[in-house]
Amino acid sequence: MCRGRMHQQTRFIPSSLLVFANSIMRVLSYMSFVVACYSLLLNHCHCLNLELLNVSKIKNEDAQWQNAAATWYGPPNGGGTDGGACGYGAAVENPPLSKMISAGGPSLFRGGRGCGACYEVKCRENGACSGNPVRVMISDECPGCNLQSLHFDLSGTAFGSMATPNNADNLRNAGQITIQYTRVACSFGKSMAFAIDGGSNPYYFATEIEYENGNGDLVDIELKQANSNTWLPMFRSQGSRWALNVGKLLQAPFSIKLTEDYGNNRNKTIVADTVIPYDWKPGQVYRSLINF
Repeated sequence: MCRGRMHQQTRFIPSSLLVFANSIMRVLSYMSFVVACYSLLLNHCHCLNLELLNVSKIKNEDAQWQNAAATWYGPPNGGGTDGGACGYGAAVENPPLSKMISAGGPSLFRGGRGCGACYEVKCRENGACSGNPVRVMISDECPGCNLQSLHFDLSGTAFGSMATPNNADNLRNAGQITIQYTRVACSFGKSMAFAIDGGSNPYYFATEIEYENGNGDLVDIELKQANSNTWLPMFRSQGSRWALNVGKLLQAPFSIKLTEDYGNNRNKTIVADTVIPYDWKPGQVYRSLINF
């Protein structure tokens, strides 16, 4: 009888009281959640540390820079030399290069493959260094440059450009310093220049290829004659100069196919269609309507 009465009393608890109890439980649960979140915000071990993120970013950026030796040659405010091994001639003095060039030691010049490669360089070890990067292009060879595994023999202008304002001469007086460098993509606009070598003739064609964009190495050049579907491989005769000698009369206009190697089996090929006109002449410069 007692068990029956107890069962009967439990069954008649007012529903409003149950609703109130459930509401109290929900409020208590929410308050516990808020307290837990606030505790996490106060605990530095669980907070987002923006300072650490900034340090990580700096470390990643620094990892892109490597050490190299740097010297300079030519006039203090000059462009090194206009007789560089890449064959660019007096073009190094004028825009877009504007004397911001460098000769490269063997591991930069690489038998001419390094011609036209662009780098950013900066220095910190000397009191005259600004620490700000400047951009240079490889335009010459420095066979004896082996102070480190990578050696830039910069033009006087480029070397002085790494200095703080009014300290270019002070930095050049150091003569030899350690710099940081990184390879970057060249950006010269929407066309390339094809400077016809002075020794070219109707049976032998050679051209220096200048101002190609991108951060790949120019590794393959082919020429197609007028009224032909055959691409003839050219060979690197020196630096940025590529030549073709088939032993018979060449039929202009010429189209030029160029391939850059970006490493890891990644190549890019473009075609400068009929870039060399029918009446081409040695010593002339012709520009394409395309670039990498």
